Amino acid sequence: MQTLNYHIDEQQVRVLASIDGKEISLPALWLRERCQDTENVDKTTKHRLFDPHQLDTDLALTRVEKKSELRASLTFSDGYSGEYDLSEFNADFDHLDGAPAPRPWKSDIDKSVFHVDYHSLHSDKGLIAGIEKFLTYGVIIVDNVPQNLDATIEVAEIFGHVRETNFGKSFEVYSRPNSSDLAYRSVPLGPHTDNPYRDPMPGIQLLHCLQNQAGEGLSTLVDSLSVLEQLKKEQPEGYKMLSEVPVRFRHFDSEVDLVERRTIIESDATGKVTGIAYSPRLDNLPLLNDGDLITFHNARKRLGQLLSSPEFEWKFCLQPGQLQMFHNTRVLHGRTGFDPNKGLRHLHGAYIDYDAPKGRYKLLKQKMSGQ
Repeated sequence: MQTLNYHIDEQQVRVLASIDGKEISLPALWLRERCQDTENVDKTTKHRLFDPHQLDTDLALTRVEKKSELRASLTFSDGYSGEYDLSEFNADFDHLDGAPAPRPWKSDIDKSVFHVDYHSLHSDKGLIAGIEKFLTYGVIIVDNVPQNLDATIEVAEIFGHVRETNFGKSFEVYSRPNSSDLAYRSVPLGPHTDNPYRDPMPGIQLLHCLQNQAGEGLSTLVDSLSVLEQLKKEQPEGYKMLSEVPVRFRHFDSEVDLVERRTIIESDATGKVTGIAYSPRLDNLPLLNDGDLITFHNARKRLGQLLSSPEFEWKFCLQPGQLQMFHNTRVLHGRTGFDPNKGLRHLHGAYIDYDAPKGRYKLLKQKMSGQ
């Protein structure tokens, strides 16, 4: 956790921020845009009532006055003067935006950290704990979920809003010969990202086990953040190419033909790696010169090997009444093959966007702390 302090320098007319011991002077334009009075900022929505894009670039601070430890009065060269609560700036320096830091994991992790009880999610305290686990590890296993289709949607809506696709508001996974997606067959499925051909990709997938009479078809999960750490050590040039060179993903059926181009290694706007878009059944090797093509392919090949390595991949039997919820691009999922003649394996799935549980977590934390 970073240390953050502020200092008002009245003599040199500056506002200073100290971040982990490194001191920076906050620019006048940056401060002016963040004015906090009700004439300029709506009290309820926190939306601005002015257009800061039109501020002059040569703005300067003309006077600063410390009011208390975290309050100051600031006056600017355009004539504006207002009081500031400096703690309002804290969010600007929080690169996690109030969320817990992700913890990469391997298959030897204590799996109890993933489990939450369905009934606990109906209280604010239990929901905060569940979301915190999810944001930390990229996956939770919800136990004691009622074994019906409505329960899948109920859990999805506890965390966010259901994302409807061409597969519907939800989808049922069981063996169907000649289906338009291999997920609806009994063949094994290696670790993969769902819907990399869609923009945006679904952020979160839920899979609820209703029946598993086959005794086979083990679920698999693997944290791509741990795998990517290893790949970067082994093949830095290939890792860089997977981060920069887009590939083409495609899905088509009788109703739609979806195509999207994206890099295999995914990053957010700050450059922080968030996961991967990976599905060997749906991607196409990009056209590169011979040397780059070999580098790219070797990195992609090694990535697939690591994703299926026992060191990283967790295999388990998802039991009836259990629901796995995972970050679609961080924690890849798969399934071992099974014999549908031995009994029904029936899962019910849905998608939600990733931003919803993050937003609910932050709001619930504020509510619980009385802010």
